[in-house]
Amino acid sequence: MDARSFGVEEELLLVEPGTGRARAVAGAVMRAAERQFTVPAGGNGAGGGETASDVLGFELKLEQLEINTKPCCSLDELGREVRRCRAMAAEAAGRAGVRVAAVGTSPVPVEPSLTSTPRYRRMAEAFGLTAREQLTCGCHVHVQIASDEEGVAVLDRIQPWLGPLLALSANSPFWQGRDSGYASFRYQVWGRWPCSGPTAWFGSAQAYHDTVQAMVGTNTVLDPGMVYFNARLSHHYPTIEVRIADVCLAPDDAVLIAALVRGLVETEARAWRASRPAHVVRTELLQLAAWRASRYGVENELIHPLSGRPTPVRAVTGALLDHVRPVLAETGDLAVAAGLIDAVLARGNGAAFQRRIHRTAGNVLDVILGAVDRTCG
Repeated sequence: MDARSFGVEEELLLVEPGTGRARAVAGAVMRAAERQFTVPAGGNGAGGGETASDVLGFELKLEQLEINTKPCCSLDELGREVRRCRAMAAEAAGRAGVRVAAVGTSPVPVEPSLTSTPRYRRMAEAFGLTAREQLTCGCHVHVQIASDEEGVAVLDRIQPWLGPLLALSANSPFWQGRDSGYASFRYQVWGRWPCSGPTAWFGSAQAYHDTVQAMVGTNTVLDPGMVYFNARLSHHYPTIEVRIADVCLAPDDAVLIAALVRGLVETEARAWRASRPAHVVRTELLQLAAWRASRYGVENELIHPLSGRPTPVRAVTGALLDHVRPVLAETGDLAVAAGLIDAVLARGNGAAFQRRIHRTAGNVLDVILGAVDRTCG
């Protein structure tokens, strides 16, 4: 089969080397990147016309940086891209006197600074403390779709399977210097936005777009870009965008999440084309499944996507792998994905890594410095 193209957006934290404190220096990092990495069209550098802003970008807060891979067709290619983009961010950050850390929230206390664009200023004015405190780093996977109709059919059908993705990626146990008790506290903080979370069944692209228009029409959501569903149609690209995951500490874990997302998209697109019945789960239960994944990660039982019952993590991830197995086998990704799942379950996710360091060192500084070391693999 012709594999769907896919890519990853990741948000990274910018931290001071000696203290681990988040630093509001995204502007300086972007200027350093533009001086270092911009290659004129037709030039001899890697990328042949790629500029720093094609890979790196601003986010809501000046303490973070966004990286964007190119669209890829294989897991090997995506793995190289994730590492290339992280390395590019790390080098530019180093020139600005900081480091990059792939963590969902800052372990060290922080008062974040708004990136001063008109849109972000409007968001800060409209949403108050929710916007002011919102310094979180996620991983967004884009997968090519043939049409909005196909994309919405996939959105409807993948909802029960998103919780395990959050559990595998969970990488934000600390908030303002303290252990939150959650594996992904980023998901809890993100849930303060009134436009976030799982979605009910749409049934058609028209219903999806009508819903987005109605949300914007309330004058609560500023624009379609603020529709922060766990999975949505991209408003920039012909893709479905799955946004539930934390930024992953290890590059390989980002590759795993992307592999599973692409597998889910192709699996559910085929089911829709074949008119196979969908497994529909009420939004209230989807919220509970995501909450449990956020709370426990891979350290406790998750809600099984099909039975809706608490189930050991290995059985839930096994069910997810079985669900996408035919597609992963066709793309040659099955053995890699299975091995990466086993690796996460054996060593733990990013949250487990952070807590192990904290138990040993007893401070959040060593947690963030350990994350810096792991970010580029």
